[in-house]
Amino acid sequence: MAVREIEISGRSLTIHERDDTHDPVTGRALTGSWLWDSALHLAQWMATSSSSSHPDHDLSGAAVLELGAGATGLPGLFAAAFLNARRVVLTDVAPLLPALCANVEANGLADRIEVRELRWGSEETSRDLVEGEEVDLVLMSDLWYDKEEMVGLGRTMRGVWGRRTKGWAASEVRDGVEDCVEVLRREGFEVVEVERTSRKLMRGASETAMFAVYHITSNVN
Repeated sequence: MAVREIEISGRSLTIHERDDTHDPVTGRALTGSWLWDSALHLAQWMATSSSSSHPDHDLSGAAVLELGAGATGLPGLFAAAFLNARRVVLTDVAPLLPALCANVEANGLADRIEVRELRWGSEETSRDLVEGEEVDLVLMSDLWYDKEEMVGLGRTMRGVWGRRTKGWAASEVRDGVEDCVEVLRREGFEVVEVERTSRKLMRGASETAMFAVYHITSNVN
């Protein structure tokens, strides 16, 4: 296990990464066990954009849901700790939940954050996940890597999306991302890129990659 102190706009979160969490079917290590650059990029974008100059980005009192939070849940943690989100629900597959709970506890956020199991394509809705409340914001980072997974993700998004729900997503700009986005558009979502920038990678100070942030709205609700 590795422990990172992640600083975002002068504010710090403790992140535990696991190297011993495996898929029970394949036996392979789950990539969601580690903190990925897209999650850090999304949290940093949230920190700089959530200001008086962006009133539509105000999370005060908001109910926030993070899909594919992995074991770290950094964007959701940041929303609860520093952006005044009233309630945050972090979701992922069952093997990652103990580590995700440990990160919630490590940052003293158990009173504002819940951890729930959620597999894309399942029948869960916002009513199931947030106990009847409408979700204000859905967060996603680095989920657009496999076109075949996007129909299930789109079905889950439709289940949790309400009339006022919006989404913020971040992804490394790589081959296949636009194909994934096109599937989500066919599933009824408007996905608009709002920022693209190059940044150094956490695990390779001499390496850089391009990252993008997206706004997501539903064309159905």
